[in-house]
Amino acid sequence: MNATMKFALSMAIFGSIGYFSAKTNLPSIELVFIRCICACVVLSIVYLFSRRKKEAVEKKEIGYSILCGIFLVVNWVFFFRSFEYMSVTVAVSIYHLAPVLVVLLGSFLYRERVSLKLMLTVMICFIGTLLVGGMQDFLTFDALMSAGLPWAFGAALFYALTTLTGKKIAKLNPILTTIIQTGVGIVMLVPFVNWGYFNHLTGENWFYILLTGIIHTGFVYYLFFSSLPKLTSGTIAVLVFIDPAVAIFMDIVLTAYRPDFLQIIGILLIFWGQTRAAFKRKRSESLN
Repeated sequence: MNATMKFALSMAIFGSIGYFSAKTNLPSIELVFIRCICACVVLSIVYLFSRRKKEAVEKKEIGYSILCGIFLVVNWVFFFRSFEYMSVTVAVSIYHLAPVLVVLLGSFLYRERVSLKLMLTVMICFIGTLLVGGMQDFLTFDALMSAGLPWAFGAALFYALTTLTGKKIAKLNPILTTIIQTGVGIVMLVPFVNWGYFNHLTGENWFYILLTGIIHTGFVYYLFFSSLPKLTSGTIAVLVFIDPAVAIFMDIVLTAYRPDFLQIIGILLIFWGQTRAAFKRKRSESLN
């Protein structure tokens, strides 16, 4: 399977995470903690029996993997937290501001001049975020926090940081990369886990918990990190459309969610901005 197919498949599987996470009956921190344990254990077994276990490991890429793992785990916690306040469609739409943030952060980190078009794209996406989050109904700070917008936007920011950092990991085995990152997640989250949430879980809950841990974490991020260094930022920004398309489709079909008119306008503005960001990356890469 080539890098494009791997990344596309990872996005399609990840697009279903909102529906499956609701079936686990766990809050964000506890769910991410279990996901990290499942993925770390399963991938460690796979890595130990793989032929590449004696490969050389670069210390610099280990450092990038740890940093990327921190960003990734915070991204997960914020993302699942947003589902506790808003629909999957709304949360995913805001979350996919990430490609626009990748372009904006990339311009800042690499000291590229921020163009008027880029600032216009950011403003349009910001307006779209306000509309899709229903911000016209939340005029106080407390109401804004209760709407879940900060969690979804924070998830988008840390997803962008994960993407930018992940592109620095080119030689490290993707399985080992994911093991390091999920190991970082276990260490980060164990002080914050409320063990009482695990006392009343059903067999169905555990099925979905293990599914999200093994498939939606271990397998998906193996595909994600094994393909990421081989793809251009422009290609990545285009392929990530698969994730929200699957998520919104499942939300509408399986949970019968119906966004209102202003939310539809907001979703279109965000995806329009994401498209412009994707093509900006493609153009800049074709000139290099």
